[in-house]
Amino acid sequence: MIIAGLTKSAQWLFSGWLTDAMAAPTPVSALLHAATMVTAGNFLVLRVCTLWTYSLCLNYLIPSAGAFTALSAGITGSIQSDKKKIIAYSTTGQLGNMLFSCGLSNYSGAMFHLFSHGFFKALLFLAAGGAIHSLGYEQDIYKIGGINKSLPLGYIFILIGSLSLIGIPFYTGNYSKDLIIHASDYSYVWSDLFLNWISNIPILLTTLYSTKLLYLVFIKEARANKSTILKVGEGSKLTLFPLIIALGIPSIGLGYLGTMICSSSF
Repeated sequence: MIIAGLTKSAQWLFSGWLTDAMAAPTPVSALLHAATMVTAGNFLVLRVCTLWTYSLCLNYLIPSAGAFTALSAGITGSIQSDKKKIIAYSTTGQLGNMLFSCGLSNYSGAMFHLFSHGFFKALLFLAAGGAIHSLGYEQDIYKIGGINKSLPLGYIFILIGSLSLIGIPFYTGNYSKDLIIHASDYSYVWSDLFLNWISNIPILLTTLYSTKLLYLVFIKEARANKSTILKVGEGSKLTLFPLIIALGIPSIGLGYLGTMICSSSF
């Protein structure tokens, strides 16, 4: 059951299918990586925690798998050039943090990050998909650039999602990631402290590839053809509405409420 959960969430050594899943259309990718398929494995591990808590082997395996997953996903995401793959590997890294939190018996913190992560990651995927569609399905971040004026709302959406993913204060991702980091900081087991150092490195890598994506796609001088740049434009209002109401606002304001609920459960 635990192996099934690790495979479902594309954890370390079980993530071979992740790259192939990126061939799916962007709305499908958003569902896969934000709310359903990939997160289902970690949810399974959370739900059966009473079965594996008393196993000494699994108490070492689960946090180790989570920490090394976050590290490997952060390194892989930092060297990617495909916009969707960068966001996908960031998903795997965040799921690694959740699994690491489960291994430390911080179940409420892991569940909160699992819940909050769906909002800003779906926002990133769908906003990135809108930019890809307007650019003629160009996904290479080194071949785009300078579209912040042509896609002002898309730039704002990806900026909000990236700031939440990085963990900037007062954004949802900051509150949920802090619960995971604090749980490992208060552990006095040497193995947990070692894994804590490993799990902190991907936080820096998350900042690296998120900033790189924002800079190369939106801020740096345009590198695409002029005819392609001229065609860039915002999507319909029907597609912008869910991005603002259902995903954008929760990515900013959901964190404090969730922290209060999780704190009361400790």
